[in-house]
Amino acid sequence: MKQMPLVSVIIPVYNCELYLAEALESVLAQTYRPIEIIVVDDGSTDGSARVAHDFNSTVRYFRQTNSGAGAARNCGVDLSKGDFLAFLDADDIWSPEKLSLQMAAFGDNPGADIVFSHVQQFISPELDEDTKSRLHCPDGEWPGYYPSSILVKRESFFRVGQFETNWGVGEFINWYIKAKEIGLVSVLIPQGVVKRRLHANNTTGRERESRTDYVKILKASLDRRRALGKIGGDPQKYNRGGRT
Repeated sequence: MKQMPLVSVIIPVYNCELYLAEALESVLAQTYRPIEIIVVDDGSTDGSARVAHDFNSTVRYFRQTNSGAGAARNCGVDLSKGDFLAFLDADDIWSPEKLSLQMAAFGDNPGADIVFSHVQQFISPELDEDTKSRLHCPDGEWPGYYPSSILVKRESFFRVGQFETNWGVGEFINWYIKAKEIGLVSVLIPQGVVKRRLHANNTTGRERESRTDYVKILKASLDRRRALGKIGGDPQKYNRGGRT
């Protein structure tokens, strides 16, 4: 039987001991093999390290000084050996068929560089009713263009380069915009095989002041395209043209 390609699953964690075990269990339950699991602890001060070590040799654990999610993902990439790279936030969960369906999509689309999936959001069940009432959780599934959904060919990832680490949030959005700029091809499967947990300490909730990064990321993209002569000098005119 032909050996299937190795998928490296990279999980950055920062003070997420409450949810990390469930994330790891969802990776170990994948119907696709072979996989390797790499946990990069971004300087946690809680019991995240203990949780990771409880999984023994099934998980490769590495600790770094707190440097942000982008740096932790880059560290995981450097440690990885797989032909394909997947990223899972430590508070999210995969359905068992997540990687199998995405690898099948690569087989059906040989020219694809990236496969995304749909995502379901859920409110973490341990929260008190007051906290739950303050969280907005849309029903249904939505296209998941975010880290826990992506599966990318290793060679395609490095065509873009590693995640920039100067952003408070938005390093993944910045990476994906650059991927589109250089022509990487992405496919979206219709299944909702990622569950995104909503809780009191989601990164985007903790770092609202960093959301201005998104505006800066979009401006940097426009500047790069202008420099390459791909767009004119009027970004409003460009936006009205319907291109992204």
